[in-house]
Amino acid sequence: MKIKCVLVDDEPLAVKVLQNYFINFPEFEIVGVFYNSLEALDYIKNNPVDVAFLDINMPVMSGFDLIKLIDTRVIITTAFREFAAESYDLDVVDYLVKPIPLSRFIKSIGKITAELDVKNGIKQETSKTDHHIFIKSDKKMIKILMEEILFIEGMKEYIKVVTADKSYITLKSLASLSEELPIDKFIRIHKSFIIAIDKIKSIEGNRIQILTHKLPIGRNYGKEVKNKILNT
Repeated sequence: MKIKCVLVDDEPLAVKVLQNYFINFPEFEIVGVFYNSLEALDYIKNNPVDVAFLDINMPVMSGFDLIKLIDTRVIITTAFREFAAESYDLDVVDYLVKPIPLSRFIKSIGKITAELDVKNGIKQETSKTDHHIFIKSDKKMIKILMEEILFIEGMKEYIKVVTADKSYITLKSLASLSEELPIDKFIRIHKSFIIAIDKIKSIEGNRIQILTHKLPIGRNYGKEVKNKILNT
């Protein structure tokens, strides 16, 4: 049985990108494309939909308002990172930031497929070793398990990935790597730092301690960081 999805976005180019991505996933069926939330609401209320790929800034009614009116799994697609904290309260499946890389889209497809399999009683065989990233360091590709990462530090055009045992420096932007990280496990606390939420030892003022490392919380990140950490 195919997974029925709708695309809700007032930008035709953004819709086209998703449509092209879905060509690679025949188990998904796009049953509707809508350029405003009211049209999408009418369709979702009267037709079976498994997941909605939904923009936030929409004419007539925002994406957040639409989420509150439907009982459908939602993957947010937006050009704005700052709405991530609010999206967690609405129990969305994932939060994709435009332009959406294919690799990040594939992760979302995996999440929604896993959720629907669980709903339908299909056992998932998962392994922690399946959750990893590859970075180029010392002239070779190094596999780092997500569970090993303590935090990632941005250093201009380079990043440093820190684990309990070792640090790795690679030529990559912090924003680019953030697209590969699960949003329920990691959070950006500063323009130069992304941390693993489950590695936090303590929070004191505008500092977070992870093992012996004390990392700053950026002024513009404080509210979102504390809300997410305390609600996780």
